[in-house]
Amino acid sequence: MITTKNITKYFGSFQALKDVSFEINKGEIVGFLGQNGAGKTTLMRILTSYLPASSGTVMIDGDDIARNSLTIRQKIGYLPETPPLYENMTVKDYLKFAAEIKDVPLKQQRCQIDRVLEECHIQNVKHNTIETLSKGYKQRVGIAQAIIHEPKLLILDEPTSGLDPVQNLQIRNLIKDIEEKRTVILSTHILSEIEQIAHRVLIIKSGRIIVDESLEILLKTPDDAQGTQPTLEEVFIKLHSESNENYE
Repeated sequence: MITTKNITKYFGSFQALKDVSFEINKGEIVGFLGQNGAGKTTLMRILTSYLPASSGTVMIDGDDIARNSLTIRQKIGYLPETPPLYENMTVKDYLKFAAEIKDVPLKQQRCQIDRVLEECHIQNVKHNTIETLSKGYKQRVGIAQAIIHEPKLLILDEPTSGLDPVQNLQIRNLIKDIEEKRTVILSTHILSEIEQIAHRVLIIKSGRIIVDESLEILLKTPDDAQGTQPTLEEVFIKLHSESNENYE
């Protein structure tokens, strides 16, 4: 589904990404982790074709992102950390607008809107103005716009940021519900969410991928001192500590 080879990105003299390479298979949910400034957002913007790489190649569903960016954008649903919502519009009108700009055929728009309203559990607020919704509902509307054109790849950047525990659980369940239909890349600082949702973990530090492993294998090795299985948070902290000499 996704293949990146030696992706490098410079901003002036600063190298934000350093020869990043990985593959993601169709249907996987991949947790994308890293500290602030590690390069997560830069890489996600490259994957969504909003930002060009300085060098390297990205193939998504068989298309080269440098040559077929418009085709690739039609295959991707993207939810940035701050959802691109027009708060003076009703939910239904906003989703109609999203369908139009994502080239959903006119004859299919009503069906697609009804589908995402149901899939994201927002039928009950479809006539509400977005500005009146809770943050949890706004996140659901953001996910709805991201999947209204039935993308093969869904990229979510901090989808549960700022939510209360109930809203957090609802968004996690929503992501689980759609996992069978598309490949998902999920970036979050809440590592317990990755443990509950993801199949695999990519960890980036200082612009380099330092871990690319299945979640099962990553958490399989017992802690030597305690003899218990470590949490993802413990693994994350340990890996960053061990890699200081090599990557900083």
